[in-house]
Amino acid sequence: MSAAAPARGDGISETFSDLPEGAAKRRAVRSMFDAIAGRYELVNRVMTLGLDRGWRRRAVRDLGLPAGSVVLDCACGTGDLCRRLGARGHAPVGLDFSAGMLGAARGSAPLVRADVIHLPVPDGAADGAVCGFALRNLVEIDPFLAELARAVRPGGRIALLEVGQPSGGWWGRGHRLYLERVVPRIGALLSDPGAYRYLPRSLAYLPPPAELGARIEAAGFGGVAHRPLSRGLAQLFTATRRRP
Repeated sequence: MSAAAPARGDGISETFSDLPEGAAKRRAVRSMFDAIAGRYELVNRVMTLGLDRGWRRRAVRDLGLPAGSVVLDCACGTGDLCRRLGARGHAPVGLDFSAGMLGAARGSAPLVRADVIHLPVPDGAADGAVCGFALRNLVEIDPFLAELARAVRPGGRIALLEVGQPSGGWWGRGHRLYLERVVPRIGALLSDPGAYRYLPRSLAYLPPPAELGARIEAAGFGGVAHRPLSRGLAQLFTATRRRP
């Protein structure tokens, strides 16, 4: 089943006129992803020049889990990471609170409509978990990290992908210019302009890498590693669930 392409000027710009918090953010993010689901993967490919495929492959590879592992794909969207997990021999389960995203998902992985801050799985049920470019869209990051620590077995692994923020020099300036000027134009051409104006602004929700790494560790994970990808255009955090 495929979600319909969003109508332009559907109010997403107004929804994100100010960066919302709490329940208002949850409603706004869910509405936005419901609206853009039909062309979400297409816009990802175009605005990253296809680099996002390699970033997702790296996240799945760096999980370092054996084939057959049960891996939760948190905020799975249209199932891109689920498909890559399945191709590597894992048993993915996708979870997302956007009905539009789940409706547009492709692949054979089981999908569950759920808020990832309240994962509907027993303690220690998963061998691992991934999350692709969704941390900044969560109402709160720490409760999500706590849920990962609860749901992933001791010795299990997590891999969290996010947009990067290159700093300094022409590369950092060029990246900011691309996010602020080019990405909204791509969004306007292929999907919803308001949603893709939100993207660069949503980085304000994201903690600096050192702080986020410390929060992952505080949630119950060890061996936290932070890897910039493509000269910092994206970033990957991996960690292992500590044993009691």
